[in-house]
Amino acid sequence: MEKHSLHINGKTLPVISVTTLIVGSGAASLNCADRLHQYGQRDLAIVTEDLKGGTSYNTGSDKQTYYKLAVAGPEPDSPYEMAKALFNGGSMHGDLALIEALGSLEGFYHLASIGVPFPHNYLGAYVGYKTDHDPLQRATSVGPWTSKQMVECLLCEVKRREIPIFDLHDVIALIVECDRIFGVIAIDKTQLSTEHYGLVIFQAENVVFGVGGPGGLYQTSVYPACHLGAIGLALEAGAKAVNLTESQYGLASTKFRWNVSGTYQQVIPRYISTNQAGEDEQEFLNEYFPSTGKLGTAIFLKGYQWPFDPRKIPNYGSSLIDVLVYIETVQKGRRVFMDFRENLRGDGLTPFCFKELEPEAYAYLQRSEALFGTPIERLAKMNPLAIDLYRQHGIDLCSEPLEIAVCAQHNNGGLSGDLWWESNIAHLFPIGEVSGSHGVYRPGGSALNSGQVGALRTAQKIAHCYQERHTSFESFTPLAERKVQDMLTLIEELLRNSAQNVSISDFRQEFQERMTNTAAHIRKLDKVKEALEAAYQQIQRASQQSLSSREELSTALANRQLAIAHAAYLQAIKTYLEAGGGSRGSYLVLSEQGQEILTQTGTLWKYAPEVPKFREQVLETVIGADGRYQSEFKPRRPIPQEEFWFETVWQTYREGTVFQS
Repeated sequence: MEKHSLHINGKTLPVISVTTLIVGSGAASLNCADRLHQYGQRDLAIVTEDLKGGTSYNTGSDKQTYYKLAVAGPEPDSPYEMAKALFNGGSMHGDLALIEALGSLEGFYHLASIGVPFPHNYLGAYVGYKTDHDPLQRATSVGPWTSKQMVECLLCEVKRREIPIFDLHDVIALIVECDRIFGVIAIDKTQLSTEHYGLVIFQAENVVFGVGGPGGLYQTSVYPACHLGAIGLALEAGAKAVNLTESQYGLASTKFRWNVSGTYQQVIPRYISTNQAGEDEQEFLNEYFPSTGKLGTAIFLKGYQWPFDPRKIPNYGSSLIDVLVYIETVQKGRRVFMDFRENLRGDGLTPFCFKELEPEAYAYLQRSEALFGTPIERLAKMNPLAIDLYRQHGIDLCSEPLEIAVCAQHNNGGLSGDLWWESNIAHLFPIGEVSGSHGVYRPGGSALNSGQVGALRTAQKIAHCYQERHTSFESFTPLAERKVQDMLTLIEELLRNSAQNVSISDFRQEFQERMTNTAAHIRKLDKVKEALEAAYQQIQRASQQSLSSREELSTALANRQLAIAHAAYLQAIKTYLEAGGGSRGSYLVLSEQGQEILTQTGTLWKYAPEVPKFREQVLETVIGADGRYQSEFKPRRPIPQEEFWFETVWQTYREGTVFQS
């Protein structure tokens, strides 16, 4: 690592030069840093806005899942079988599915070796369980905080290796020239009062971009409030995105942002709604279900069918609950709660009775020795940690109901990468959730595996192909100067704005409401078209935000890149709907000619079914010279079937040409 200075407009800005810069401090980023150092790369550094502020460190569920190849039990498994499970979700490239399957055990055992306490039995078998879209028992977990414990163990490795970390640095721009990245510009939030506003320039041969999902895009969101995401920086620089139509949405608590999946649903809590004052309590689901047994079973199934899925609406399926919660909260303006203190009263139906549950729910509770008591008593029996987790955040499930909503949770799409996770912008590697390697449906927990495998592949590519610096500081200087000048102009314009301009909070609320209302789990073409034009107009107003102090600079600049990003998402959704795409994944496409959900929900709630041909395609999105996005369908690549002969593989590995593919 070298240090230089750059003089622009009478200001002296610090420059840090490294071979590889890793942006972000989640599980994928930290693993990439650890692996690079393991491969002998010493000239690297991590830059992050908050070392423990990412999604990996701050999210989980009742039993957060890690998905890998099955290595215990009598059922046979193979990388090709796992690849099929990933590929069959639709709109995922087959070679990436196979890579994620082949790398899953190396990623998993690396985590186990550095201290992540994945459970095994007395024989040493890492036993598993089934998760959603999983044909075998490939899932494992260390409890509610699996990804947090991954971060903690990986961070210990990074610190042990003495890899430099630049904390409290917000990356605000990428330095890209001729489809090649040369570095980034960041704001050191501890130096905002300086003449150069805390700007720091990082020169890098390679940039690993592990900035997480677009947490700041939605108003109703389970992403941690401190995590915004930064995909807009790469989109603005010309990075290609894929499958931005595909995100996951599901029920989550709102006071403390947390997914209410798994055991929270399997204990069958009451669902109640109130007016905004917390009065007029109603078991609002009762009028839509034919019996308490059917309702209780749907709630139970919501546990491991947690993400909203249009295929699970018919026949009083579990995802009907998400639609009804949305109607209650958004259309009727009421508040919805899960109440663990008593069983379903069955107002208008028969009282709750275990024997009325369908066999799947009854058998699960029976095997769990939980056919007794109230939901909170069953939860204490089956998963006491789930109660403790909320208690740690000031919510006592024993004495109060839990307010919930249907929230944005995970982005299956993201930035496009090749077989080594390299972007169309050379030497830029999007890894973790910002990488769009997933398809429409994915087994629960596969995102954690994907992040670890992507980090490994990135580290291998850099260590074997991009390990040397080829750009001198003198050559870098004019590239940096142009981008820094643009950012200084923008910053100074923001600081000059009067208090009469739109506040940064109002500016953010505008695009968040737009995304929640038109681009979340309920979508309609005419509304998306209107939203897209409004999005482009809002981008033009990004420099007009009003700041009360320099401390709000990072927030205003984050708002700008999020506004740029939300236009890309809306463009992709518009293209998909205009092509005739229907309901799939985790969203419902409303159509007057579509299928009726229920008679009680009325004619407004008809939806278009999925069109299978779109599963054989991926949707790529990239920004044009005019600042507007274009989206285009491309056929997905199949799972590779060629024979891998050891002698030829050994030769390409010895020669290093395997890393050039």
